[in-house]
Amino acid sequence: MKSNQDRRTLTLTEYATMSFSSQEIPRDLGEVLWREYGSKIAVEFPSPKTDHQWELTARGWVGYIPLSPELGFSMQPKVSLDNLFRMLEYAYRLESFEFLNDLTGCQSLEEFYERLANVLAKRVLDRARKGFYRAYLAESDNLPYVRGRLDMRHLIQRPWTAKLHCHYEEHTPDVEENQILAWTLRQIARSHLCSKRVQPTVRRAYQSLRGLASLHSFSPRDCVGRLYNRLNDDYHPMHALCRFFLEHSGPTHEMGDRTMLPFLVDMARLFELFVAEWLRAHLPSEFMLSAQERVVISDAEHLHFNIDLVLSDASTGRPMCVLDTKYKAKETPDPSDITQVIAYAEIKHCNSALLIYPQPLSKPLDASFGKIRVRSVTFSLEGDLEEAGRLFLDSLISNQAA
Repeated sequence: MKSNQDRRTLTLTEYATMSFSSQEIPRDLGEVLWREYGSKIAVEFPSPKTDHQWELTARGWVGYIPLSPELGFSMQPKVSLDNLFRMLEYAYRLESFEFLNDLTGCQSLEEFYERLANVLAKRVLDRARKGFYRAYLAESDNLPYVRGRLDMRHLIQRPWTAKLHCHYEEHTPDVEENQILAWTLRQIARSHLCSKRVQPTVRRAYQSLRGLASLHSFSPRDCVGRLYNRLNDDYHPMHALCRFFLEHSGPTHEMGDRTMLPFLVDMARLFELFVAEWLRAHLPSEFMLSAQERVVISDAEHLHFNIDLVLSDASTGRPMCVLDTKYKAKETPDPSDITQVIAYAEIKHCNSALLIYPQPLSKPLDASFGKIRVRSVTFSLEGDLEEAGRLFLDSLISNQAA
């Protein structure tokens, strides 16, 4: 079985069109790429129009697609890898769990993925040595003996039944805390992105949970907002890592007898999460921030908005400004984006709306539409992110004072 290191890899750069000869990509694999990942990579088949070459363009996604045991695609970001890793640490709050020593020196996004997988697997194995977390779960069953509370009503209705229907509590490790770990480790193992050095550790960690935690599907949102106590507090960083892996595991595809999972990061979504978490960490105390605020427009029609960010006065709760992140910068804002933030501002009854871009627009926006003022601001992803964040925050606060 070929490992990730044995697979030939073709490299794409975000939003750049790259050409490859028809010999580099067999037609059947090109069709799989177009069919399975056309929303992530624009695929132009060899034709006279393309000078009989493949033309591929990454559509704002970065990561790795193990298309077959022989061929994979690495999609590199426009931003530097150091800044990309810093964005991921902020977005998924990994910096608060002191993973940084394990991540220094990563040379690629695939290596970053592998090192995080190794961190998660080692932490699961460490917990296995201590014993996995257990909790009491309510159970009901027909037993040959009394356990817990006997169901008298059931006994009266069915006096001929030989077994006794009892309600009791089972002290079990088969709880969501462990099930999330098992599901995530299984997904990592199926990705085939870990090298021969790390894959055995991942499999060993997964096997430590087999027979203890049943396998159920979990989403990234299942990993956040959980309650922890002194018995399972070390699960918090592990679940943060699980969220990272589950959010960036693309749809499964099969090649031969192998099931594969890609590692895909939506840069627009990452930029949104990064800006939100950076602001949470650095906003002055007089401001309050809410992210992905859901506003229902019509219950009957099931219509709603999800507003990226809402900045409010912490003392009164009054919305001061709506903010919308736009990862792909153009010369000028898209009219539909302007219309969108105006609608957000109207709904929140505030007079200020900001469009946030990762680089300065050649024609910045500062215009009023009725009572609502719409401006473009920049959170640069080049150079020092902390310095760029401070400049962005200064601009944000000065906009509220204007």
